[in-house]
Amino acid sequence: MRNLKLLKCLSSVELQSPGSPQCFSVRTDTGSLLISSQFSITEYDPPYRTGELTLWPGVLNEVSLTSEDYLPEDGQGVVVGIQDLPDQESVCVATSRGDVVLYNLSTNQLECVGTVDSGLTAMSWSPDQEVVVFCTGQETIILMTKDFEPITEVDIHQNEFGEGKFITVGWGKKETQFHGSEGKQAAQKKAAEVQPAVPWDDRRPRITWRGDGQLFAVSAICPQTGARKVRVWNRECVLQATSEAVNGLEQPLCWKPSGSLIASSQRHPNKHSVVFMEKNGLLHGDFTLPFAKEKVKELLWNSDSSVLAVWLEDMNPGEDGKRNTYIQLWTVGNYHWYLKQSLHFGNDPLKAPACLCWDPEKPLRLHLLTRAWASYTYDWGWCTDRSPGDDSQDNANVAVIDGDKVLVTTFRQCVVPPPMCSYELQLPAAVNMVTFHSQPQRTNELAALTADSRLHIYAGNGKGAPGFRVVSKPSVLQKTYSVAVDQEGVLAMRLLLWLKEDVFVAVAGGDGLNQSSLLFLKPAETEGSDNRLEIRSKVEVEGHVISLCHSPKSDTLALQLEDGQIRRVHCDSTEVTVSEWKDSTGYTVNFPLPCVHTALCTINGQEHVVGLTERYHLYIGDSEVASNVSSFVVYDEFLLLTTHAHTCRCLHLATMSLKGETIDAALSSEATQNDESTRRVERGSRIVTVVPQDTRLILQMPRGNLETIHHRALVLAQLRKWLDDLKFRDAFECMRKLRINLNLIYDHNPKVFLENVETFLNQIDSINNVNLFLTELKEDDTTKTMYPNPASAACQSASASGADGKKKVDTICDALRSAMETLDPLKFCLCILTSHVRKTTPELEIALQKVHELRVNPPSEKNAVSAEEALKYLLFLVNVNELYEHSLGTYDFDLVLMVAEKSQKDPKEYLPFLNMLKTLEPNYQRYTIDKHLKRYKKALHHLSKCGEEHFTEVLNLVKDQRLYTEALQLYPAESQQYKMLSVAYAEHLVEQQQAEQAGLLLWRCGEMPRALQAFVSCISWRHALAVAVHIPLPPEQLAQLARDLAEKLIEVRRHAEAAVLLEQYAKVLETLLLLSIHQHRPDSGVLFSQFSNVHH
Repeated sequence: MRNLKLLKCLSSVELQSPGSPQCFSVRTDTGSLLISSQFSITEYDPPYRTGELTLWPGVLNEVSLTSEDYLPEDGQGVVVGIQDLPDQESVCVATSRGDVVLYNLSTNQLECVGTVDSGLTAMSWSPDQEVVVFCTGQETIILMTKDFEPITEVDIHQNEFGEGKFITVGWGKKETQFHGSEGKQAAQKKAAEVQPAVPWDDRRPRITWRGDGQLFAVSAICPQTGARKVRVWNRECVLQATSEAVNGLEQPLCWKPSGSLIASSQRHPNKHSVVFMEKNGLLHGDFTLPFAKEKVKELLWNSDSSVLAVWLEDMNPGEDGKRNTYIQLWTVGNYHWYLKQSLHFGNDPLKAPACLCWDPEKPLRLHLLTRAWASYTYDWGWCTDRSPGDDSQDNANVAVIDGDKVLVTTFRQCVVPPPMCSYELQLPAAVNMVTFHSQPQRTNELAALTADSRLHIYAGNGKGAPGFRVVSKPSVLQKTYSVAVDQEGVLAMRLLLWLKEDVFVAVAGGDGLNQSSLLFLKPAETEGSDNRLEIRSKVEVEGHVISLCHSPKSDTLALQLEDGQIRRVHCDSTEVTVSEWKDSTGYTVNFPLPCVHTALCTINGQEHVVGLTERYHLYIGDSEVASNVSSFVVYDEFLLLTTHAHTCRCLHLATMSLKGETIDAALSSEATQNDESTRRVERGSRIVTVVPQDTRLILQMPRGNLETIHHRALVLAQLRKWLDDLKFRDAFECMRKLRINLNLIYDHNPKVFLENVETFLNQIDSINNVNLFLTELKEDDTTKTMYPNPASAACQSASASGADGKKKVDTICDALRSAMETLDPLKFCLCILTSHVRKTTPELEIALQKVHELRVNPPSEKNAVSAEEALKYLLFLVNVNELYEHSLGTYDFDLVLMVAEKSQKDPKEYLPFLNMLKTLEPNYQRYTIDKHLKRYKKALHHLSKCGEEHFTEVLNLVKDQRLYTEALQLYPAESQQYKMLSVAYAEHLVEQQQAEQAGLLLWRCGEMPRALQAFVSCISWRHALAVAVHIPLPPEQLAQLARDLAEKLIEVRRHAEAAVLLEQYAKVLETLLLLSIHQHRPDSGVLFSQFSNVHH
């Protein structure tokens, strides 16, 4: 969906030379023109070559062909071919007399390297310039080496088809074969007679080479039929194929350099077409020329096969006896041929083209020489004409030029693959340029400049066809201006921009040879000239301007010169000035190389010019940031670009660095898992446009079809905008469609979401969508894992838990449930159930209880949810067996039956169990259910209410599940049950090596002997002696107990405690003395004297 725009048009003054140009060639090493006329060979150096400041055109070399008698002096001589030979520093010229002349450009000498007595009618060198083909007056082909040594000579007209003759395998006769829509009559249909060539055919042969130099084709008049026939020969001059008989085939012939198609033209009774042949001579496609009254003089492919130039001339002269001349530039996309540019040269014979050729080095440079020796060079560039708006009012328009039509596609409403479009704008003449209005809210308005220098303004919404729903309403013609520009030549204006209301800016040729004029056009204010644009301001710029770019946001206008220099245009109310582009430090910024595509962007608060060269180098100012970029576009805060690594990158301008190594390394590296800036695309994809305030990026494939992608960076950026603006519905629909995790709605800004929960519910207004949001909730913070924000400082990140310590999922579920119960609990019934189920610990009992309430008290509203529907929905969220178990926990057998009926359980499996439960006493029934559900604490609570006859079961349950603490809380401390539970608890504590705690428990419940035993086992001697005294034990048993405890204390090396025990209770002085000495007690001497008195 690209157009050809004129970057530069350079013209030179008329060269004063005798005769008129007959053919010319471009020197690849110097760029000068080698021109041959009926008198001489001239090497002409125009003044417009890049980098040179030649003030006047110059003739570098000139030699006469008449003085050496190669051409007659009467001016009737004809040069049939000219070719530059850079290896020999010469130029080869072939004359109709049969002379092959080599003109040495260094010595300025002529040398005749060969002569054909019958004369020559055509000459063509192979692309590698190793061999040359001549057509002679005897209708033969002579093949020579580059040193002009003959290889072979053959007749042009061969009776054989060639080596590529088709093979017939004999599958049926023509009469028995299927002939499609033509019917059976096609079998008896006689072949149409071949008509002779058209009268205006010059009857000269044409030679064209394939791009690889292995094949060449010759078009010549057949002597038998008088019609043109094309034959294909190989490099050894062996016939390969002969074309089928084609009525009306004309003289132009040109082989596509990078393909297998040979272009020619064909005259039909009712149309005029450019036809294509394969190397086997069969027709393969065509396209119709827009006019039927012209003859095609030449067809020329450019070097990369992207543009076909068609040179036409009127067949019938006008009233003044003069013929109009045209040059049309055609391109192909998706098997449709577009007329991109139409150059009208008028009917002045001196201004008509005499020679035309494409530059061999630069594919989009076209050289033209008029009959009056004026030379023109047109430099073209590819561009996508898109509307520049970035608001939601902009329809993402893209305009494609196709002759006298402009094909407009509004990508906001529909994505229509070319050559189709949303609507067509029919204009009275061929269109050369298209531009959109730059002012916000008006970017859908379009202006088209036609070849007759009229500017057509389209705006508004037209009416569609009646009875149909119109998705995209076409624009309507509002005004038509005639453009008054005092410039001579074709395409006097280029690089048209629509800045403001009826204010246009364009570039034209300057007063000097190395100057350009910047024109500001406005409607004329004089009376009687309402429909004319005139120049209000004109600024001369030193150098040739090749691009203009404008920023609607900052209203900045920048231009670029052919050497890469950047200039800023200041549009004041009084005058227009042009100055150098400088950065914030005052440093002058220029592109190192000229760029064919430029745009303005803002990085870190400073405005920069972005440019892409024809060699795919991307520059931001004077910094090269990438070297493999195929296309780019600046949208909002992003720089989007496609690379030759088949990726589409979306770079955030706010976080972008101008260090080229950093960006280039990022472009060449593999993307990480959560890198939102990278997306793989199809090979050769180019950016067409971005839909403003949307997530769609339109790409075009090399074959011409379109693809719409939602680049993750654009999606997330737009989602963040919507969430900041509380547009939850737009964000939700986009996230659901593009499979973005819905947790981002909360994680982007938790505080704002919780404060606007009711707004969220009112905008979503869909039970299914709210349930979808709840079911996707996770504890992870998606702004840190899946979707990290490049500008994270501006985003409040969610935490793993809320401000009150609650988990994220619980916080959202509670907030939504509270809001839904406030707004309409009946409407959001299912959502409320979801909020219970989706909590970290699912509240299934509460959810089932709400279902139970719906069953007991069914709502009377018409659209209210019934208990059956609510239960069915719960079964969708929760496993049916799990829900069955929880329904049992509600002790509602009707609810249990409802759940069981929805499950896959066999009624024989659950009905006996339920019937058995119904026969039980209520508390024992609940105990049985809780025990079945393994809710042992609740089971114990219910069982404790069943009476003393079930205390054995209580005791067994407590022992099995170790619910001693809970059981003791259910009975009074004075009861026998409490005592029995305490004893059981004590036994459990003893098993757990907690004998002291067991002893205290036994002491408390009055089991003194068992408490004493527990204290002795854990050597708690103080508690043991206290219990012994409380029993009470006799003194002898008490002393013995003390001695036993002392021995155990000594075994565990608690000597001090053993000594105290013996001293106070056992009265054993000998042992006490030993212990005291062992412990180094200070009163050991007193103990020794007591011990001595006792023994004496």
